[in-house]
Amino acid sequence: MKLAKSVIQEELKVFEKEFELAVKSRIALLDRIMQYIVKRKGKQLRPMFVLLSAKLCGEVTPAGYRAASLVELLHTATLVHDDVVDDSMERRGFFSINALWKNKIAVLVGDYLLSKGLLLSLDNHDFRVLQILSEAVRKMSEGELLQMEKARNLNLREDIYFEIITNKTASLLASSCAAGAYSSSGGDEALTDRMRAFGEKVGIAFQIKDDLFDYGKEDVGKPTGNDIKEKKLTLPLIYTLNTVAPALRKELIYLIKNHNTDREKVDYIMKVVQESGGIAYAAKKMQQYRDEALALLHLFPKSDVRDALEELVRYTTDRSY
Repeated sequence: MKLAKSVIQEELKVFEKEFELAVKSRIALLDRIMQYIVKRKGKQLRPMFVLLSAKLCGEVTPAGYRAASLVELLHTATLVHDDVVDDSMERRGFFSINALWKNKIAVLVGDYLLSKGLLLSLDNHDFRVLQILSEAVRKMSEGELLQMEKARNLNLREDIYFEIITNKTASLLASSCAAGAYSSSGGDEALTDRMRAFGEKVGIAFQIKDDLFDYGKEDVGKPTGNDIKEKKLTLPLIYTLNTVAPALRKELIYLIKNHNTDREKVDYIMKVVQESGGIAYAAKKMQQYRDEALALLHLFPKSDVRDALEELVRYTTDRSY
């Protein structure tokens, strides 16, 4: 991500200052938690996509910086709430908010971040940008609930899987790119839609890469086979269940439902997925979405900004964690 960071080096500095201001609170406890969040921020991929999309379509404006802050506020809020739902004690190698301050405070912190995002947009009359990103939050919730509903019987069609990840994962990245484009293009809806489609394809490729990590052998920040232990239906497993012989499919479903914490059984399932071509199929799909995203990007004239966005796209599929 060196090129991307260098192309928007100054813009990222402005964004970081604005984000710190956006989360400040007069309540001592809340401000302390906000400082903890700011100091342990992740790779900031989504704000980078906002700023680069804005720069691709024009110049980064104050509305663009606010859009980047709004994206990071919404994303952080969902992570805080996710850790409560999943009872997760860690986030990015550090203690999660709920681990340090318990669930009740963590839920309220997530609500606070959401409200700060809403007010940041409303106070500055960024109504269209707020609409774009609120749509993403709705889709994320729907995707999560659809996944919960479908995971019960382990009978997931591929089209439903793509509906889930398009909503749950790709929608925020799609909205990040759309918001950035809208903020700098004078409200050009055609450009906004093109960048939304671009971001959606990148987001889908990003999620499939996450699916593939579960079948890797290197340290990727989570144990391999973890998705199987959580009975999470990922693309390699869905492909396998839909293509193997009925008897083997029945056996795999039984093992996932009843022996998903048995390391030996999980290793067996992973072996079957490998041998059935599930991993190769998922990798091919990931590359397809990556290439479709790049085709949309290449509709723009070549520039450092376009090259930086291409670097980010390739990072999503080539990353090792």
